[in-house]
Amino acid sequence: MSSAPRSPEIAPAQPAGRRSLGVGRVLIIVYAILAIGATSRAIYQIAAFWSRYPAARLPITLSALSGVIYILATVALLARGRAWYRVAWITISFELVGVLVIGTLSLVLPSIFAGPASVPDVAHGTVWSSYGVGYLFIPLVLPVLGMLWLRSRRAVVAEG
Repeated sequence: MSSAPRSPEIAPAQPAGRRSLGVGRVLIIVYAILAIGATSRAIYQIAAFWSRYPAARLPITLSALSGVIYILATVALLARGRAWYRVAWITISFELVGVLVIGTLSLVLPSIFAGPASVPDVAHGTVWSSYGVGYLFIPLVLPVLGMLWLRSRRAVVAEG
């Protein structure tokens, strides 16, 4: 009994792991871009404004914290194993809570997170102020997408 040859126009279905790998790569790239952006912003603000504008220290510190979170999330998403999977969940959950809390507080009590109006680089608050409006709301959407991707990877992590 011979089986009919496959038609060249019909490609076999791609395994789910390969499809999610592409989405995962995009997710990791966006996390890496935010890690670089938030960290470099915080370093610049610390160097330029920390000692001259004490009122700007809270937003600068929160921007630095978000940079650290984005760096950890990027590394955790790149790494393999159950421990890194947990680190990814923790950092991404912390990120989501941070965006929601700081985003809400920055709208309700904007003076807490805004630096001096005379210093445009600090006046707009943190990376997470107004739910990341200065970053096209990516800080609000990214942790949700990260959690969905991590959830889809749960079975792969459990096997390996």
